[in-house]
This record gives sequence, C-alpha cells and structure tokens, in this order.
Amino acid sequence: MTKTVIIGAGAMGLAAAHYALKLGHEVDVIEADAVAGGMAAHFDFDGLSIERFYHFVCKPDAPTFALMDELGIGHLMRWRTTTMAYFTRDRLHKWGDPISLVTTGLLNPIEKLRYGLQMFLTSRRRNFDDLENLSARNWIERGSGASVYEKLWRRLMELKFFQYADDISAAWIATRVRRVGRSRRSLLQEELGYVEGGSETLVKALTGSILAQGGRIHLATPAEQVLTQDGAVTGVRAGGRLFEAQAVISTVPTPFVASLVPDLPEASKAAYAAIRNIGVICVVHKLKQSVSPHFWVNIVDPAIEVPGVIEYSNLRPTPQTVVYLPYYMPTDHPKWSWSDEALIEESFGYLRRINPNLADSDRLASRVGRLRYAQPLCEPGFAARIPPIRTPISGLQVADTCFYYPEDRGVSEGARIAREMALAIGTDHPPRREPVYT
Repeated sequence: MTKTVIIGAGAMGLAAAHYALKLGHEVDVIEADAVAGGMAAHFDFDGLSIERFYHFVCKPDAPTFALMDELGIGHLMRWRTTTMAYFTRDRLHKWGDPISLVTTGLLNPIEKLRYGLQMFLTSRRRNFDDLENLSARNWIERGSGASVYEKLWRRLMELKFFQYADDISAAWIATRVRRVGRSRRSLLQEELGYVEGGSETLVKALTGSILAQGGRIHLATPAEQVLTQDGAVTGVRAGGRLFEAQAVISTVPTPFVASLVPDLPEASKAAYAAIRNIGVICVVHKLKQSVSPHFWVNIVDPAIEVPGVIEYSNLRPTPQTVVYLPYYMPTDHPKWSWSDEALIEESFGYLRRINPNLADSDRLASRVGRLRYAQPLCEPGFAARIPPIRTPISGLQVADTCFYYPEDRGVSEGARIAREMALAIGTDHPPRREPVYT
C-alpha cells in the first residue's frame, strides 16, 4: 500500500483515485473548488442540473464504458441520433452525412468529392504519426483543397485559436474527425451518447466509489506545494494542511506545475511552462423554444464571433431547450474582460440570427462560465514537447488534458490516463500517454 495524494477532483483525478484504491493504495484527493467534477461538474440552472461545460460521448470511447461498467452505471449510457449543420450567410446547411454532402450548395462537385474522401479515410485511420509535424491547414488543403479550407474551416479555426490558427497540429484535428466519424449507427446516421442524468451521474459514482473504498476527498482545499526530500515526494501542503504522501498525482493544468512543485529541475519547469492554452467563456441559455433541429452547428458566418452553437437538449432531453455558445480566446483578448451581461446579450443575438423566430421572452435563464486553461494549443510536433507523465522526482506523476494528445479533451482519455497513472504508483511501470487505436 502506497500513501497517495491526488491533486484535482476533475474526472481524471477522481478516476485515478478510484483505480488507485482498487489496487490497495491509501488515497486523499484534494480539490480547490467547492464541488468535485472539474469541467464535468454540474450547476443548478434555475432548477435544472446541467453541466458547466457541454459533454458528449462517442462510440470509440471505450475507457468511458469500462469505467462506467466498473462503477455499476453502464446501464445508464444513452445513445441518440444527432445531426449537425453549418451556418453561413444567414442560412443553416445540414451536414455530416453523404446525402447532405451531395446536396449542399456550399461546395462544388470536385470539392465535395475531395472533402468526402478525406473525411472518410480519416475516420478509418489507426495511426496519425505521419500527420504529427504537419499543420491542420496544410493537411486539409492537401486533401480537400484550399477552397474547402476557406469555406468550411478557416473561420472555425480563427475563432478557436485566433493568431495561432495556422499553427495547429493536423494529428489533433484528424483524431477529432475520426472520433466523431466512427460514432454512427449507419453511414447516414450519426449517433452520440450521454449519461442519464448528465456527467454528474459519473462524478457521483466516482466520489461514491472513492468514499466506499476508504478514500478521502477534501474540497475547497487548494494545493499550495508538493513537498520533496532527497528527490522524492513526501507530501502536499494544501488548504493550510499537510498531507503526507509517498506518491503524488497532479491533474491540475500544466501552467500551475512549476510553482506547485518548486523542486522540479529547471528543464522540467520550462517544459510545462512552454505548453500554451486558450481560455473559454461558455454562455449557456435556457429557452422556451428550440434554435434548430441540430445538436451541433458550426458557424462560419462573419457576423457571428463564436465557432459553434451546441443545442445540448437535442442530445440529452431536458424540459426546456439548453444551448451552449463557447467563446474560445486568448485570455489577453479584450472580450475576456467583458461582463456576463454583455456576453449574454451578444450570444442571444447570435441565436436570433440563426432562428429569427426567437423573441426576448423565449429566454428563461442564462449563465456564463469561464475557464482560463481550457484548450491546449497543440502545434505541429506537439507530441515531442509533452513531458513524460513520470517526473524526475520519485513518486510524482503529472498529467492534464494536453497529455491526451493527439486526442482532444474528454472523459474517455482522462479515464485511460488515470488508470495508467494508478498502475504506476509504487512501481517502475511506465505510464503510457499515447492512445492505442483499433
């Protein structure tokens, strides 16, 4: 048995605690927030329990299903036929299936053929190593053509990554295409999943498992410093308390690691500090009526400054319509300092552009969530820049969402890496960062 402290009670930290306890270790989880769950946590949205930030499940997400089965909630996985669209020039264009591609007026016949072939072949890939040092823009332009990038991708990339839009890894984009592309009931039907009751169901099951196995969760207890002696961890100081430890797993964003672990070698601190992130402001609206029939609408209209609209109630049924509008941006962008009220007003105006039938009286409630380190900037060659999970300090492992690369943020990758880190506690087992595709 190894006395273990896990920093961060997001999905990855909670899953690591669950797996570590199953292996017989003693575990304390410390979390700065007053609630567990991290990005998967819920809030009370005027009487509706809903995620702070939207989540969905795809059929390749095997680690999610394995974790849910272990927790006894596998039967609460739900699947629903979903659709997506593009919005441009004040019109919705259905997207995401062969018929929509053939009939769309957004692309000419050659563009349709090249785009369809590139996306189909990408969804069947089992390896992305050849894309690692290529930019997403170059990859899309080589496969689908520069005109397709201009029509379907440029605006999305600019509103997600701003000045970094042309320096994003092709491997990162391609794995996203593969994950969603393989989540289908048939060639013509996309099918995405959710957990009955939302992601809070999984969070509650994880916290319940941790407590039932004798683990401890300490909320509102921000980590202050990982303590070391003779090159090995000895504990964590958090919330004014000392938690003794023989092993520590940190799941907080990498920009915090250098100050959290001052005894790390300077080269390690520099490696963590070099990983850049984009922030997100996510506006959530509860409405009397639907905005569109689609779960996901990509926005390439120059009059709208969000890359997409996610009508979550078209995936997980809720009593009223629930819509998320994510504003991704660097945190030095002027809009980052906008008031909640200004963001709510602007974003609702965007919804009215998509559906002019929406009236002010249709808006029942709105909420704004902010996350400073939301999206890692995964530039070409990013895999070589990610430090090993096992650090030079004995007993210390570090991972956050950038370690999921080339996969994007998600519960599935968090669960996979959590299990790897739990298996490595007190051993020489090298935790595997890279996903294995089947």
